[in-house]
Amino acid sequence: MSIISKITKIAWRLLMTIIMVIVLAIVATSFSTIYDFAPPTPFAGNDIFNPYAEFDPNVAWKRTSLHTHTRVEGPLNECDFTASETVDKYRDFGYDIVGISNHNEITPHPDQTLDIGIYEHGYNLRNFHKLVIGTERVNHFDALYPLSASQAQHQLDMLDDECEVLQLNHPSRSTLLDSACLTKIGGYNIMELSGINAYLENMHWDWALSAGHYSYALLNDDLHYPDRTTKFAVRCSYLGAEEITREEIIATLKSGCFYSVRIPDYGNGDWNVKREKNQTLPTIENIGIQGDTIYLKLSHTPEQIRVIGENHTLLKRVVASDTISYCMRACDPYARIVASYPDSLIIMTNAFARYDKATMTSPADRTFHTKNSLATALYNIAVVIVIAILLTLYIKIIRRWRTK
Repeated sequence: MSIISKITKIAWRLLMTIIMVIVLAIVATSFSTIYDFAPPTPFAGNDIFNPYAEFDPNVAWKRTSLHTHTRVEGPLNECDFTASETVDKYRDFGYDIVGISNHNEITPHPDQTLDIGIYEHGYNLRNFHKLVIGTERVNHFDALYPLSASQAQHQLDMLDDECEVLQLNHPSRSTLLDSACLTKIGGYNIMELSGINAYLENMHWDWALSAGHYSYALLNDDLHYPDRTTKFAVRCSYLGAEEITREEIIATLKSGCFYSVRIPDYGNGDWNVKREKNQTLPTIENIGIQGDTIYLKLSHTPEQIRVIGENHTLLKRVVASDTISYCMRACDPYARIVASYPDSLIIMTNAFARYDKATMTSPADRTFHTKNSLATALYNIAVVIVIAILLTLYIKIIRRWRTK
């Protein structure tokens, strides 16, 4: 046999081995609970949930970014800057709260008051990532290639039992989280709208809200490159927390008293201009609900303010005004407010939604999935059988290679 033939043979076997390992890993990590999902049911009720019920105009908003990567040991490092360097840079730009959230690792925060236990869960091939907030341990289980809403829900339920707040990260970047999936799954508290396409991210949120799955929305940098102006301080949220403590941050995230901002890359690479402009961003001065009327007042007049409802429907629009109000009709399951500025800065509020406060504390109390015990047993038995078949096949292939 020639050298080229030997090299080709070795390369082919190596490729086959890699493929076999990947296939086996995908199947072996696909164990899951199987759920029955209820059909989409829009929010309804005589009452309107106000996420800003605890808003106090005398309490300064706390500028926040909770999805921040820093340097870690090992081959999976995604950032060249330490936690201290990254936090210091954020504070130089007026941030009050910075969460360190590396992949499958809880990184100690340089400021112990902000060490609330955060990590980004997920190393699957479909970019289905979750931000686990307020936890003491990392859960390393993940389906390498999740295929169904049940597998997604299984992970959400698993993580929800282990943390205070659970966030669904950048849904527009996940090949799993399409409209069919988002109208089924629930159990997360927040949906992160930090994709490149702002319109598409808002559509993902509206798919879930329109199906009756209530969550708040949060913007974060999802920072990997603190040294790039186009990646740093371009998305953030403002929390109505009275104090900067672990307990207060988590309580605010649970209550919904926060709003999100998309920020232009001021200065186009000039850090001094960017820093200066970041000190004078528009803010929400007043927000809430009076009767059935929701209202908003801003510190700076935007180009337009829109009220968005079910299925991304425009309910109201005002131009060149720093205030807006909208009386929610009985047929409006929810309404959220978006303000747009000429320089492309955008402010987004959480959603006001109908519910029955006599039977629930918020519209998020509804459950749309129940475990199907029989289907779960049959599915997982099938997974075991497939693993056994694959292992048997692989052993036969390897034995055959050894005889040649």
